[in-house]
Amino acid sequence: MENSTAYLHFNLTMFMKLGHYRYAAFVFCLVLYSFIVFANVVIILVILRENTLHQPMYIFITFLSLNSLYGSAGFFPRFLMDLLSDTHLISRPACFTQIYIIYTYAPYELTILSIMAYDRYVAVCHPLHYHRKMDRKTVSVLTFVALVSPACYLVITLDAGIRVPLCGNKIHKLYCATWNIVKLSCDSSVVNSIAATLGAIVIAFVPFSFIFYTYLRIVLACWKNSSEVRGKVLQSCVPHVISFAIYSLTSFSDTALSRQNLKEVNPYVAIILSLEFIVLPPVLNPLVYAVILLPFCKAFSILL
Repeated sequence: MENSTAYLHFNLTMFMKLGHYRYAAFVFCLVLYSFIVFANVVIILVILRENTLHQPMYIFITFLSLNSLYGSAGFFPRFLMDLLSDTHLISRPACFTQIYIIYTYAPYELTILSIMAYDRYVAVCHPLHYHRKMDRKTVSVLTFVALVSPACYLVITLDAGIRVPLCGNKIHKLYCATWNIVKLSCDSSVVNSIAATLGAIVIAFVPFSFIFYTYLRIVLACWKNSSEVRGKVLQSCVPHVISFAIYSLTSFSDTALSRQNLKEVNPYVAIILSLEFIVLPPVLNPLVYAVILLPFCKAFSILL
């Protein structure tokens, strides 16, 4: 083990790559963050105001929008300040707080999409028992599990990360990330241990497998029905499939990038890929689900 130091701050070095583009980036990201807040708040208010939307599917869409606001709040305010700053130091407590928010936001997205997939599975494959199987108690239990599991996982991971002896404080990213801090460790055995924890299949493989399984069952169920029924099922399931595809692609990009040597990657490509999973789902999800909510135009008119 090399000599370790108890660093009080971390240096986010990717900001050095932006140069004079940071002012244009600030304006663009401020507009983007404003849109994220506005669009997701509109989705939430429309569902809350319209009594006919007080159903499990729309409740889960509300959770998805709340999670978008949560994840964006953990990234954008600090990011916007750093864009205009000449120094990009972040305190150790602030760094681990940002890690907790961003890396609970990501699995929250996946667990919420998982219970949405289960909701669609019950609605399509067991329509006569839908209201019994998706009652208030079931929705509450599913929501509790979806929120508590990622939080417990992150607490364990962060506890291990905080104890890691560090031999540097330069994080090659625009925000704090667990894997980047792990790579600063002086102890290679600790690196291997935490890497194994981060790659735990419980928080990633199980939800992905469950979503694929439910949609396989939905496809098989639709295959036996008329084209009219298939059309209705497709209309209710496509937005969820799009949200899942967006999450899968963006999270894969971030995971793949974190395992690369960033010195060998174009800095602008690295910046775009590292921001995708934080920015794209909160921007695109409201647009996807707005299509479902368009018929409830009265609620929109009340808001305007």
